[in-house]
Amino acid sequence: MGQRQQEDAAQAAGRVGSLAQADLPDGSLVLVDSAPIIYVLENSPRFAARFRPLFERQHAGAIFFAVTTITIAEVLTGPLRAREEAVARRYRVVMESWQVVGLNGDIAESAARFRAALGFRMADAIQVASAMAIGADALVTHDRDFSRVKSLTVLA
Repeated sequence: MGQRQQEDAAQAAGRVGSLAQADLPDGSLVLVDSAPIIYVLENSPRFAARFRPLFERQHAGAIFFAVTTITIAEVLTGPLRAREEAVARRYRVVMESWQVVGLNGDIAESAARFRAALGFRMADAIQVASAMAIGADALVTHDRDFSRVKSLTVLA
């Protein structure tokens, strides 16, 4: 393991908290993973209520959202599979109103380092690397285990 990879792995206590306990100050930048977006946009009876307060804060301008291009692809897959082009367009417009984080060489390398050091799946490694690259105050997800990432607050 190279020096940089060791540093990333060392940085990579995770502060993992629940959304109910989240105390994100106004102006926070939050990278949102795919599942919470899908739950809220599709009004999931089981999970939307858990994430909706965060989306309401974003809508009110209190916090800011960012998404990765991977998230956009994942969120659009359902409507496109169902051949619901209008729904896919609406979802894309919503997500593109937030900060979109594209995959570049630095994020790709950082993701590879997280993957090598911590065993993340590629999509998860890209989410973590992207959140860190933009200086996100938190990563909001549903059921992924990001507890090994020490320098990032993860809200689940």
